[in-house]
Amino acid sequence: MRKLVSATSMAMALAGLGLAAQAAPAGLPTATIRGAVSELRLVTLTGNTRPEATAENDLGKVADGLVLPNMQLQLKRSPEREAALKQYIDDLHNPRSPNYHQWLTPQQFATNYGVAQEDVAAVTGWLQSHGFTVNGVAPSGLTVDFTGTAAQVAGAFHTEIHQLSVKGEAHIANVSDPQIPAALQTAVVGVVSLHDFRPKAHNVPHRTSPNYTVNGASGTYHALVPADIATIYNLAPLWASGYSGQGQTIMVVEDTYLYTTTDFTTFRKTFGLARAYPYGSLSQVSPTGAATCTNPGYAANGDDSEAAIDVEWASAAAPNAAIVLAACKNTTTFGGLIALQNTLNGPAASLPSVVSISYGEAEVANGAAANAAYNTAYQQAVAEGVSIFVSSGDELADSYDGGNIGTHGIGISGFASTPYNVAVGGLDFGYTVDGVDPATYWSANNGNSYGSALSYIQEVPWNASCGSPMTSSIYGNCASQATGSKWLNAYGGSGGPSGCATGAKATTGVVSGTCAGYAKPAWQAGLVGNPSDGVRDIPDVALFASNGIFDAYYVTCWSNPSTSTTEGGGFTCNGAPSGWAGFGGTSVSSPIMAAIQALVNQKTGSRWGNPNTVYYKMANSEYGASGSASCNSTTVNKLLNTCVFYDVTEGDIIGGCKPLVKTSGGVTTVTSYNCYGGAYNTTSKVYTLGTSSVSSVVNQPAYQSTVGWDFASGIGSVNAYNLVMNWAP
Repeated sequence: MRKLVSATSMAMALAGLGLAAQAAPAGLPTATIRGAVSELRLVTLTGNTRPEATAENDLGKVADGLVLPNMQLQLKRSPEREAALKQYIDDLHNPRSPNYHQWLTPQQFATNYGVAQEDVAAVTGWLQSHGFTVNGVAPSGLTVDFTGTAAQVAGAFHTEIHQLSVKGEAHIANVSDPQIPAALQTAVVGVVSLHDFRPKAHNVPHRTSPNYTVNGASGTYHALVPADIATIYNLAPLWASGYSGQGQTIMVVEDTYLYTTTDFTTFRKTFGLARAYPYGSLSQVSPTGAATCTNPGYAANGDDSEAAIDVEWASAAAPNAAIVLAACKNTTTFGGLIALQNTLNGPAASLPSVVSISYGEAEVANGAAANAAYNTAYQQAVAEGVSIFVSSGDELADSYDGGNIGTHGIGISGFASTPYNVAVGGLDFGYTVDGVDPATYWSANNGNSYGSALSYIQEVPWNASCGSPMTSSIYGNCASQATGSKWLNAYGGSGGPSGCATGAKATTGVVSGTCAGYAKPAWQAGLVGNPSDGVRDIPDVALFASNGIFDAYYVTCWSNPSTSTTEGGGFTCNGAPSGWAGFGGTSVSSPIMAAIQALVNQKTGSRWGNPNTVYYKMANSEYGASGSASCNSTTVNKLLNTCVFYDVTEGDIIGGCKPLVKTSGGVTTVTSYNCYGGAYNTTSKVYTLGTSSVSSVVNQPAYQSTVGWDFASGIGSVNAYNLVMNWAP
């Protein structure tokens, strides 16, 4: 006899499966495109021209027949569905809501929060009418993969594709913002990219010599290995309690496979992870789906060092977890984004619990359509219970300038600035700054797994620039540096307010014009130190990320023998790690923090979508209205404490800067953007370097560490054991 199931029992069963009882407003999405699609009335998709597409760089049109493969058109849901999705995501993270943790399957997401099929048909029909080949449409209808020639792009989008020469490198890009029929603007955000510029991997090679905890000619170097982060961030007692990542999948997204998977095996074996944590594994996949994903293999584009960092250091923090490297070949779209999109639209059983992304591009350079593509993908991820961790960047507060002396002012990465990801910043150890003997924190000898850290180590923001009062107190200010000095830069952990997630810049590379940032999420507002600026601020949390400026960096097994400018390499993984590759950067802190979240997931037996909703709640509890003196990174009890977060209150991410100088038609203009004290003599053509500041007229340093949250370190760093064991939703 068939047993009848009550509505209450069914709801409980759905909750147990993590399926949503009430996922969306009733009915399917409704069409927003009204009337015929006419080419007679066009609208411009502003904010979608690369800053490098200038007359100075222009070498003329590409051939009409040049094929642009696998472009991606970004669509948008109706305003009603967008509002409903945002509310549902809030409900997913609200323990008082009946939809709490009722994660959607990819199919549910597509059905309830996609684009109306009528709109998809209208858009794809329009593309085909211009001769494009439509390769695939995401189940949600939010992305369309299409291929065509430069001539077809010019005919449909009314912009030409030109050849560019940028700092000696050949590129192609559209030279004006695309245009589309006005009838389509209710459903179309824009083309994710019409160029071949690639995002930057956020890693910085170790700058001194490839030593680890040994005495070298230039002093003692302390290179981090897995045993060190297990001590510093209190992972070891978690592992001893059985929380080392079993049953968890951590995905890192890339545009290349590893040079060799043997490096991963060697890393785990050398540092004692393979035998102690035998369930740790690695796989490399190219997820299939509506967006064309071609297996990139080893791409020889220099990004394989990033892939090695990501898989090895994710495994270092969660050594029993399954590490999945998901990579697609770059098209006009970053291969890592394609891999993420296809994963989120694939089988529910294949969803990872956490994802780490170690690439970035300034909001102002990424463009409105590409910014929307990442925001949309991360939205879908958290609706499905997947946590997204993104490196905040390695350019201090000047993301557009890529680590060079700042000229374009404050800006942050569009990969990290959405309200749906955890932005992971970068720290350094503070004993050099405070004149503390390193022997306080490091053993003179390495253990069996090469670890030598003795306890948690006081931290400051990672900042390798002469513009920093912290760094310059040791290595000299910018005025004292000789030409070519390694301190004449803007390298360090990135942070700042979202400024150009939408809209269009008025000045190349500068947050200006109609640029606007993402609105501040409710979970971020109110934490002591976080400004009432109305926009999303990053980073959220931070971990060690230095490249050796104060003697410490990360060891990585990366055996690529190439020593080309593009690929780097030239290291081996033979013998003791003293000769291995060394790196810093938020590229390393992001996969480690993602792995710590995987341990939370294992302990709680649940996914957590956007864990920021819990991080900020726990930080509010710890810091209160005025901060926590007992959890100050500098003075906290380093061996035994109850802190979940360590409040970083010393140091800064202030960088060196100079005015932006442009000459056109014989007229030179000198403009300072967020640069206090910078000047340029038009007669002698000599710069005076300044320091990054919110104002160019008044010195408002950008940015210093303060009590509680700050742009330099976010909430601060973490005691992993206390975070996991005291997780409080």
